Amino acid sequence: MTANINASLLSMPLGVVLERRPSNNQWVEYDWSVDAVLPGASEIDDWVKLASGSDEKGDWVKFHAATLPLEIFRKETEGYKFNLTLEQPSVFIVLRSSDDEEGDEGECKYEVFPFLVTVCPYEAQDYLDSGEEVVDNVPMPLPVMAWLDEYIGHHHVEEPFKKRKRKDFDPRKEGYDKPLPPISYKYDKPPS
Repeated sequence: MTANINASLLSMPLGVVLERRPSNNQWVEYDWSVDAVLPGASEIDDWVKLASGSDEKGDWVKFHAATLPLEIFRKETEGYKFNLTLEQPSVFIVLRSSDDEEGDEGECKYEVFPFLVTVCPYEAQDYLDSGEEVVDNVPMPLPVMAWLDEYIGHHHVEEPFKKRKRKDFDPRKEGYDKPLPPISYKYDKPPS
């Protein structure tokens, strides 16, 4: 899949394939993980069961859960470039719990749903730091790598590191020559 880089091609649809396995945890019914992404996948209205089976770890079912746009931005080319230099470039998928989301019947069919796909590891780290979402990654498909590499080649601008100069310390400017405010005993009794 080759694409000319212009304003209209700053996103690519990616189908997200989730794998469901029975959990060993007594509080969680299933364990969910991202199995793959499908470049250029068509939009879907509901989850599509792709395959099922069993192996030494147990039964599994794979679903095409959603098709989300992979959007790229000029200001994030540093992160994209770093991702492509890794031994295994990745696509990061943000999964959200469906506890707060409701489907047509009043309840969501599955425990998680794909919320976002990104190729910027810094953006993925921000979602991971929040603790609200689960971030999973899969190897980046070759068409996505080629598309991203072409975009970086056209839009990445190296920004040289600029070390800031230290300012001399002047205590008069920092307020160290001012007296301390009086202590308030509004909530506590003053010591006797």
